[in-house]
Amino acid sequence: MAITGLAADEEVWTFDRLDRIGGHPTTVLGNPRVVETPLGKAVEFDGVDDALMVDVHPLAGAATFTWEAIFRPDGGRAEQRWFHLQETGSENRMLFEIRVSDGRWYLDSYGHSGDAQRALMNRERLHPVRRWYHVASVYDGREFSNYVNGERENAAEIQFAPQRPGRTSIGVRMTLVDYFKGAIHLARFTRRALKPAEFLGVPAP
Repeated sequence: MAITGLAADEEVWTFDRLDRIGGHPTTVLGNPRVVETPLGKAVEFDGVDDALMVDVHPLAGAATFTWEAIFRPDGGRAEQRWFHLQETGSENRMLFEIRVSDGRWYLDSYGHSGDAQRALMNRERLHPVRRWYHVASVYDGREFSNYVNGERENAAEIQFAPQRPGRTSIGVRMTLVDYFKGAIHLARFTRRALKPAEFLGVPAP
């Protein structure tokens, strides 16, 4: 999926190599690998010890945001923290997580900023593994919501302060627990709240 004509308030990370993601150098843990997929190249993680670390928090300073990713969950452990943005020197963070059971998964989007924290989970919205999905977390300054393939799954009113600079871990939580089994094709970070019609395209089944 090619992205052209980026706006000034957005950044795209394409997972087509291991040494750099989104133009940022990485630290590689384990043996993630670049694979060819129907969507193009992606980075595949084994769910055991594969991860990428980036010394950038791509949404630092954002008062509102949309965080999107196109990924393929392949089963594995019940709890997987697969994309983690962390402010340096605090507990403030943003996460994409999944929960897996019997060949299906549901999304967990988490935000923590100061005294405000919220996990968005809809255990009733189960999706088959080994397929490509678009997921998004959106914060408009008042409401935090998440989406799978453009359909809203959960939302809550909350006040998040902008986070300071930090780091990103991909394929595992920053503390190296709850590894991800699957592949990631693309991520986009936008410093405003997008409507579903503005999201990246939903992958074909």
